[in-house]
Amino acid sequence: MRVFGVDPGLTRCGFGVVDGGPGRVVRAVAVDVLRTPVDAPLSVRLHELYDGVCVWLDRYEPQVVAIERVFAQHNVSTAMGVAQASGVVALAAAQRNLPVEFHTPSEVKAAVTGSGRADKAQVTAMVTKLLGLKVAPKPADAADALALAICHHWRAPMRSRLEEAQARAAELARVHKAKLAEAARRSGS
Repeated sequence: MRVFGVDPGLTRCGFGVVDGGPGRVVRAVAVDVLRTPVDAPLSVRLHELYDGVCVWLDRYEPQVVAIERVFAQHNVSTAMGVAQASGVVALAAAQRNLPVEFHTPSEVKAAVTGSGRADKAQVTAMVTKLLGLKVAPKPADAADALALAICHHWRAPMRSRLEEAQARAAELARVHKAKLAEAARRSGS
């Protein structure tokens, strides 16, 4: 499976493409950071981001897009920019019928380092090691995008098994309730 990981932002948006194989085998395909000028109007910055995302989606043809979920930000304007960038990425993916999954920063950190409280240096070091890179991806947005893709590779199978189990449990509960209602109806007649 090929995953396009995105660490969203208006000033710097990290892009990382990772292929995954059997088990926990992952391989970096591409990584970069798209920058937009801070002095440009918001509409121009979003359009530049959209164009860049479209180029990456068309060039690397991922099967899924993994985006960092806006979790908590003390700076409202930063949170707004991240949310807007996330929306642009999700839109470009939806236009190509690609599934989009969101992962929180703590999920990503836990997946690649074993700790949801890892700092950026720890995430970068583990991404470098896991992907067998000779040089650490810089800036941190690039490493974070690769970490998102790795996280999705490793969490997606578990998520899908959990969703299947929940669907089976809901169906069993529905059948059981129907049988109870039928038994109650029979005993009441």
